[in-house]
Amino acid sequence: MEITRIRALRGPNLWSRHTAIEAVVTCDAAERDLHQQPTFEQRLRELFPHVGTLQVNQPAAPSTPLSMAHALELVTLALQAQAGCPVTFSRTTPTEIEGTYQVAVQYTEEAVGRLAFDKAQLLCRAAAEGGQFDVVAALAELRELDEDERLGPSTGAIVDAAVRRGIPFKRLTRGSLVQLGWGSRQRRIQAAEVDGTSAIAESIAQDKDLTKKLLHAAGVPVPLGRPVSDLQDAWAAAQEIGLPVVVKPQDGNQGKGVTVGILDREHFDIAYQAAAQYGTVMVERFLPGHDFRLLVVGNQLVAAARREPPLVVGDGEHTVRELVAEVNKDPRRGEGHGTSLTRIRIDAIAEARLAAQGLTPDSVPTKGQRVVMRNNANLSTGGTATDVTDSVHPLVAARAIEAAQTVGLDICGVDVVCETVIKPLEEQNGGIVEVNAAPGLRMHLSPSYGKGRDVGQAVIDHMFPDGGNGRIPVIAVTGTNGKTTTVRLAAHLLKTSGLRVGMTNTDGVYVNGRQIDSGDCSGPRSARNVLAHPDVDAAVLETARGGMLREGLAFDQCDVAIVTNLGGGDHLGLNYITTLEDLKVLKRVIVLNVAPTGTAVLNAADPAVVAMAPHCPGQVTYFALDGHHPVIATHRAQGKRVVFVDRGDIVCAEGDSLRRLPLSRVPLTRKGQIGFQVENCMASVAAAWALGVSWDAIQKGLASFISDLHGVPGRFNVFDYRGATLIADYGHNPDAIAALVAGVQNMPASRRSVVISGAGDRRDEDIRGQTRLLGAAFDDVILYQDACQRGRQDGEVLALLRQGLEGATRTRHVEEIRGEFKAIDRALGRLQPGDLCLILIDQVEEALAHIQQRVAEAAPSPAAPRPGASARKPRRAKPASTVVALGLRL
Repeated sequence: MEITRIRALRGPNLWSRHTAIEAVVTCDAAERDLHQQPTFEQRLRELFPHVGTLQVNQPAAPSTPLSMAHALELVTLALQAQAGCPVTFSRTTPTEIEGTYQVAVQYTEEAVGRLAFDKAQLLCRAAAEGGQFDVVAALAELRELDEDERLGPSTGAIVDAAVRRGIPFKRLTRGSLVQLGWGSRQRRIQAAEVDGTSAIAESIAQDKDLTKKLLHAAGVPVPLGRPVSDLQDAWAAAQEIGLPVVVKPQDGNQGKGVTVGILDREHFDIAYQAAAQYGTVMVERFLPGHDFRLLVVGNQLVAAARREPPLVVGDGEHTVRELVAEVNKDPRRGEGHGTSLTRIRIDAIAEARLAAQGLTPDSVPTKGQRVVMRNNANLSTGGTATDVTDSVHPLVAARAIEAAQTVGLDICGVDVVCETVIKPLEEQNGGIVEVNAAPGLRMHLSPSYGKGRDVGQAVIDHMFPDGGNGRIPVIAVTGTNGKTTTVRLAAHLLKTSGLRVGMTNTDGVYVNGRQIDSGDCSGPRSARNVLAHPDVDAAVLETARGGMLREGLAFDQCDVAIVTNLGGGDHLGLNYITTLEDLKVLKRVIVLNVAPTGTAVLNAADPAVVAMAPHCPGQVTYFALDGHHPVIATHRAQGKRVVFVDRGDIVCAEGDSLRRLPLSRVPLTRKGQIGFQVENCMASVAAAWALGVSWDAIQKGLASFISDLHGVPGRFNVFDYRGATLIADYGHNPDAIAALVAGVQNMPASRRSVVISGAGDRRDEDIRGQTRLLGAAFDDVILYQDACQRGRQDGEVLALLRQGLEGATRTRHVEEIRGEFKAIDRALGRLQPGDLCLILIDQVEEALAHIQQRVAEAAPSPAAPRPGASARKPRRAKPASTVVALGLRL
């Protein structure tokens, strides 16, 4: 078994809506049917009893033999499940290459999924070869990695609540910094701290002395105390206040360095050293009673817990050390904050607390004796929590809320010491001893005793009031041709309606009209950048097949999915996408992930696109040039939305309602003469209609979409060159060529010529198909070789292009030129007034700049003033060339 490729699919993908590890696995002849190796499954079960039943996990192909690739899939899934990861999906699919399979296995944490895949390979190999494998150690390693990688309980609870609300999220770091929502509606959290909390409020909360002064000034009961300069000053402060006292860092959190209930100098000195590790030390009066944590979110108390210090109960037989070890076996106890409880530690503070009880770690407490390991009750030091939310007196809650608001915290953990929370603090000499800016939530989520509270939901309700989901409108566009123009026009329509639009396409990333990245940006990385930008009110994302295959989608769902068309020559043969059916399954990924309230905009004239409609969770809007097309007519008869052309208008119909948009006012289409541009317009209009853009804004947007070379470079850019018409486009597949031929046939010309190369990563028949189409429409053909041959040998693409011209019905002259710019110059040199020349460019920016320069050089100079003519204000010179970008790109 050989693994030739492993990659992480981080969003909805070809296989499922789950994140998944995808691998290409090649098996030798003996590994392609494990039923021929009857001992393999038995040996595998001996090594890993939890693997489950080995069977093909693909209902559509139950007769497929069980291969080693299938075993690898099932073992990878089972290892993660046994390590505690909530995974359920896996799939193995044979490719057209015998013995080669694509394996996809869900993961929840990418690093854990990759490690599980590696361990599964070793386990399968051990089972096949009769070797050994330590499953216990492997599972322990996976669990440890999962705990390190996954969100902690506080952040996780908030994210879980966000997911239930339908709010998308994205981890910004490996830690707890998370983005909730998209674009201008996004919020951010870090653990239980939200982006609305000011840095000043956080600084106040960290300064225990300042916090206490502010609360005291506001009438909130607090214990007396002060910061100290050294150990001698600290002991003096303790004498002033009176024992017992509390020693803690002035700037601290999570109970670090806090010791309470100190009664003697020896214990005091140890406590001082523990607190001094974290900076300036505070000494304050010890309040008798229980330790309570009250959680305030916004202006509400949402949870409360009584915290108990870490302790063990003697049995008359075991030492304190042994009793602690036994308590630490509780699976809820871990080393950090990833579990609901923390292991109890025996350190200097614990030994001092034991000494105060007349014990050492090796003492054997009497049966029933409660041995307290430290006085502070923080969960992070091994304490436990009991939920008391329903018992909190309204005045106690009011004091906690007042403390949070005095400091200025949106989310605040208020530490209270009193005998009980069922009576006001003032009646029992209780007080607020601390406020926390980033309180841990685990004691409320999974208390040791009592009812867990959904505090994550309370945080989400505060951050996203009135049921908001933090989403912005998202349009995803895929297909073979017309994607980039459709993206640009749809973005323009949204911008005309007043939205700040983020856009990705094969030219770059644009936010509110400003380009922030360049190059081919039609993949998920660029889409994620747009969705993370705070100035984006709506996103229009070109979604190319390559990005979907490499990484999946950048979003969990979109509001509108546009599929422009589906051509057979669109990179077939790459990444095991070998048939039109394969391509259809891939492209419909965006349709599958339309929101239930969203819309799929589909080309009714393309049967492969129409076949995607049943897979859409939302509504479907069809578009086609022919209003009488059966798909259009049937859909319209059902009262559903359709867009078509009638008597020179784009017609948007829904039931008996009609809206007409005259093509004469849409410059992109040249008054409707360019059919593929009309289709691009219909798709864009349907998307804007689905998002509720007003008809006035749609009409204004169509009329004002005056594209130039800066707007849509390489998309049917039209130049006037010495009386001839020159068109530059980046179409490089048979479907694009067919659309271009149809477009230029509507434009008059004395003689038609074309300059073309071919992309080497297309199939042979697709390269030949391009010139086969051109040979029926152009008189002269100039062939040139791309700068990058994309895996082809020198001259191989040119030979295929020539083969396509064999038997051409119109072409009479064929010429080969080495070099794109030389080919362009050769074509320009032969043009006469009234001619038309189509140049299929390769290096878009450079080629267009070269063409612009040649057009400028050919433009006539402004006439010099006649001698003796009266001095008048000079008239503005006419532009050297007229450029209209009409947009076509694969």
